[in-house]
Amino acid sequence: MAGGGRTSAVLAVACAALLGAVPATAEPTGSTASVPRAPAPPATSSAEASAYAESHPDAAPPGSNDFSCIPSAQHPRPVVLAHGTDSNSYTDFAALAPLLEDSGWCVYGLNFGKAPGADDYGTGDIRVSARQFGDFVDTVRAETGAAAVDVVGFSQGATVSRYYINRLGGAPAVDRWIGVASPSYGGTFYGLGPIAGQIPGASDVIADEFSVALVQQAQGSELLTELNNPTDTVPGVEYTTIGTRVDEVIQPPSNVALHGPGAVNLVIQDLCPDNLTGHFNMPYDNFSLALIRQTLDPDTYGLGPCVPVALGTGIPEVILESNF
Repeated sequence: MAGGGRTSAVLAVACAALLGAVPATAEPTGSTASVPRAPAPPATSSAEASAYAESHPDAAPPGSNDFSCIPSAQHPRPVVLAHGTDSNSYTDFAALAPLLEDSGWCVYGLNFGKAPGADDYGTGDIRVSARQFGDFVDTVRAETGAAAVDVVGFSQGATVSRYYINRLGGAPAVDRWIGVASPSYGGTFYGLGPIAGQIPGASDVIADEFSVALVQQAQGSELLTELNNPTDTVPGVEYTTIGTRVDEVIQPPSNVALHGPGAVNLVIQDLCPDNLTGHFNMPYDNFSLALIRQTLDPDTYGLGPCVPVALGTGIPEVILESNF
C-alpha cells in the first residue's frame, strides 16, 4: 500500500468491515493491471518498501518477473505472487521474492486491480482483478513451460487468487495456494459490523470514498458469500492459510481459516508463541517468510528461528511513511 494509501486503507478496512452486512450491488467495474519490470532493491519492512515504491511505481520485487527463468527440477512450478489492497507487488513482496529466487524458484508478480481514478493497485472489483491474475498465470505458464504454478497471496491477494482458482476455473493451473493474512471470511472489526450494517446504502458510500475492493472484504459481503459457497476450496489444489491472532485488520482472526476439504490452517503463535507479528508486518517477518517457504517445499525447508516480535511491530513506521 504505497504512500498515504496505507493509513487510509487501515481506516477504510475498519469502515468497510463495520458496514459489511450491507451487500455491494454494483456491477463489476473496469480496472487496469501491469507487470512491473524495473529492478529494485530488497526491503526489510513494509514502510521501507512503500517509501521506495512511491517514487518508483514500476519497481518489481527483486528476483521476480524474469521470463527467461527456467524452472528447476527441485522447483518445477513457478511461484506467482498476489498483493494486497492499496498496494502493489513490490510493496508487499520486496522480502519474499528475493528469498524464493535465492532458493531456486522462478518468481512472478502482477500489479492488478487499479480502479479508474485510483492512485494505487488493489482497489478495483476483486472479480476483475481475479481475471487479470488468471491471465497473468496463463502468461507465466506459457513463458516457462510449466504445467502449473504455486500461488502466494497476501491479504486481498489471497482472495483475488482464490477467486481465480475457485470461480474462474483456475484450479488445473495451480498446485499449491498459500493465503497469508487471508480475509477468507472477511472482517467484522471486533464485532461492530452487525450494528453499522443496518445503515441502508452504507457499502456504496464506502466504495465511493475508498474502494469497492475494501467493501468486498468485509464479513458477509456478497463477494465472499459467493466465493465460499457451497465450499471454500475446490479439488486438486493444496490450500494453506497462514494467520496471526493479533491481526489488526481481520477480526475475528479465525476468519482467516478455510473450512473446505484438505485445507491446512497455520497460526504464527501456535508455532512461535512469542512472535506477535500483525497483519501488515507479516510479509516482512522473518519467521513468516520462512514458514511460507517451508509450505511451498516442506521436504527441503524447515521453520526459521523463533524469536520474540513485539506487538505492533512496523505499524508506527507505516503511519509515519504514509503521512510525511
